[in-house]
Amino acid sequence: MKLFLYLLSAAALHAADFHGWTAESPRDEIRPQFSSGAENTLTITHDPREGLDGWFQKSFVVKGGTFYRFQVQRKTTGIANLRQSCLVRLLWQDANGQGVKLDAAPEYLNPGLPMPSAEPEYPTDGSTDAEGWTSVTGVYRVPSKATQAIVELHLQWAPGGRVEWHGADLAPTEAPAPRKVRLATVHHKPSGKSPRENCAEFAPLIAEAAEKHADLVVLGETIPSASLKAKPEEIAESIPGPSTSYFAELAKQHRLHLVLSLYEREAHLIYNSAVLLGPDGSLIGKYRKVSLPPGEAAKGISPGKDYPVFDTAFGKVGLMVCYDGFFPEVARELTKNGAEVIAWPVWGCNPLLAQARACENHVFVVSSTFMKPEDGWMYSAIYDQGGRPLTRGEKWGTVAITEVDLSQPYYGPYNLGDFHSMIARHRPPVPAEK
Repeated sequence: MKLFLYLLSAAALHAADFHGWTAESPRDEIRPQFSSGAENTLTITHDPREGLDGWFQKSFVVKGGTFYRFQVQRKTTGIANLRQSCLVRLLWQDANGQGVKLDAAPEYLNPGLPMPSAEPEYPTDGSTDAEGWTSVTGVYRVPSKATQAIVELHLQWAPGGRVEWHGADLAPTEAPAPRKVRLATVHHKPSGKSPRENCAEFAPLIAEAAEKHADLVVLGETIPSASLKAKPEEIAESIPGPSTSYFAELAKQHRLHLVLSLYEREAHLIYNSAVLLGPDGSLIGKYRKVSLPPGEAAKGISPGKDYPVFDTAFGKVGLMVCYDGFFPEVARELTKNGAEVIAWPVWGCNPLLAQARACENHVFVVSSTFMKPEDGWMYSAIYDQGGRPLTRGEKWGTVAITEVDLSQPYYGPYNLGDFHSMIARHRPPVPAEK
């Protein structure tokens, strides 16, 4: 009898209207409770059972080929995994309620494959105010064949959880400004005469990159000590220190961002650290190599613990160093923290892993290596969000450079949507490490 009453109540709610929204669920047996309050507040509540799933849904009229901004406020209670349980989806449809295609085939689409569909968009979580309301927003270009956007406000897989949605709106807006950036990698292996001479060998190559209007230039791993026989503890230096000061002056002189790796000393500890220097000569930030190969660990090098991402004039930059590329966790943590470009000083690595780190996170990866291209073991290259090498250094003492637009989403040949924005919503929960 209780089950009958529950299903009857669920059917009534399904037909109800909540400030112009409808309450939806894949199946009535996993349907949560829906309610509405004043000022267009919509609430979804889960009982203690596992696997409940439901959402509020509304259709908005849109004009194909133009840009729209979505925004909504969200407040939650008792939800363990906000990013996965409390998501928003936007679906593009034509007047008949059918999905539409992308307007143009991506340049990397193999000939003969059908035009990819315009997959759902997933607005991202922003800041949370003092009262617990989180802003969820996104700006999107409407596919030309779309006449309506179906907005879904979800609560899924949250036993005992509750979400309030408030002020959902989809309105026309201006097209986002392009964010074009010129990424460069230097393919050069220092001669190892001395730490200072190693650094000086890069000065003309950085100047060449500046002449090509580079915004970000990536150099190799442990520049001051490369090709020297000195032990790390004999050559490690502070950050800021002599080497970072030298390259900071070059960054300032040429008005560009610069990344390199060096052995860093802090008290009794030594790290393999990468630094990001700004066009004003400032030290924007540093990253300490987390993944240490046995050879470095045996020399007493300490691992880093954090995955910082740094704001620049053109976008968010993450850093990783050499052996980090053998593991998906480093690039993924940087991506989770907002990286759009990952700069990678790397002595050597399987180039397939460079492609993997780029395509699995849909970020640009800029590597600078000391390996010869003919060895087939890592390249000084720039990889796009699909893992394609856009350009690479073919000879010692050269600069490879290309221009990319960070404002453009990446759509693969079998389109799953803008995967970079979907990572937060769809990546699986990671069990606590023991």
